[in-house]
Amino acid sequence: MRVLVTGSNGFIGKNLIIRLNELGIFSEVFTRRNSTKDLQGLIKKSDFVIHLAGENRPEDENDFEVVNSELTLLICDEIRLIEKNIPIILASSTQAERENLYGKSKFSAEIAIKNLTNDTGNSSYIYRLPGVFGKWCKPNYNSVVATFCHNISHDLPIQVNDPFFELSLVYVDDVIEEFVKVIQGERDDEKAPSVQPEYKIKLGDLSTQIQNFKESRDSLITERVGSGIVRKLYSTYLSYLSPEQFAYSIPSHGDERGMFAEMLKTKDSGQFSFFTAKPGVTRGGHYHHSKTEKFLVVQGEAKFGFRHVVSEETYEIVVSGKDLKIVETVPGWSHDITNIGTKEMIVMLWANEIFDPDNPDTITHKV
Repeated sequence: MRVLVTGSNGFIGKNLIIRLNELGIFSEVFTRRNSTKDLQGLIKKSDFVIHLAGENRPEDENDFEVVNSELTLLICDEIRLIEKNIPIILASSTQAERENLYGKSKFSAEIAIKNLTNDTGNSSYIYRLPGVFGKWCKPNYNSVVATFCHNISHDLPIQVNDPFFELSLVYVDDVIEEFVKVIQGERDDEKAPSVQPEYKIKLGDLSTQIQNFKESRDSLITERVGSGIVRKLYSTYLSYLSPEQFAYSIPSHGDERGMFAEMLKTKDSGQFSFFTAKPGVTRGGHYHHSKTEKFLVVQGEAKFGFRHVVSEETYEIVVSGKDLKIVETVPGWSHDITNIGTKEMIVMLWANEIFDPDNPDTITHKV
């Protein structure tokens, strides 16, 4: 299959070309460097057209008509001449419902596609996209998400005129996945073309969320980035970091026993840290009422000691970095860990709650 992608150098186009390459689908491209004379040859050797090319902030307002309307009409005319069913996806906009010049030009493009289908039966899919966000979108242009992500990550100002203004957004990967389904004949043609999920978020909430991403490096408290729009916004935010921002430092505390550092904290699932201990050093010697922990020795040899705070029952566990085992601390049992090896011990630690110095739930008790 050969897929012709117009506007392939644009934000959606770049993401689409990468995905098509991953799937082994050959793509032809039409960019601003091409002339309209190139279209006939490109369309003739294509099995599918994804028409992304468009103009939304031209220097000359006449370009709305030239790029959005006339180019679409030209594509339709070429398909008519070829007399072959070449399915076409049009990336339109929700602005097509409005009376501004951009909206009118997009609506005109939709009409050209519909006329092609009505006259010839050529398959077509018109997607009225809301705001699309994701990696590689140009900041300080026409995407508020791109602008906020870029500017906040680079300590540049942003402007929020109406924090209660509600945005409608779709994620670029979801757009691409929908288009791929159409190409591969996997979408339900009984449903009107749309990209799902579509997210609603207020402008003020968007700016706050992205600011929280930035601040999480200092607080070490991550946002809930595992699902939904927050996951996709976080991925987008990270894509605007410059290479020198890929790494950041965390605080550490050291003494004659070794060192300790917190790596990551969560809002509702505890925190991750690690510590080292020199040979012969014992750490711990306390119990918890409710706090629980998981230890993983990744280097060295360790002996965990346990003592029940009521019955005085004791127990020992020996582990090493050569045989990875999780050791859990149990409420009501005091515990410690001793480096019984000959080299520095390194231990990963997860606790089910963020350490609270005002309520540490850590009571000294000899093991």
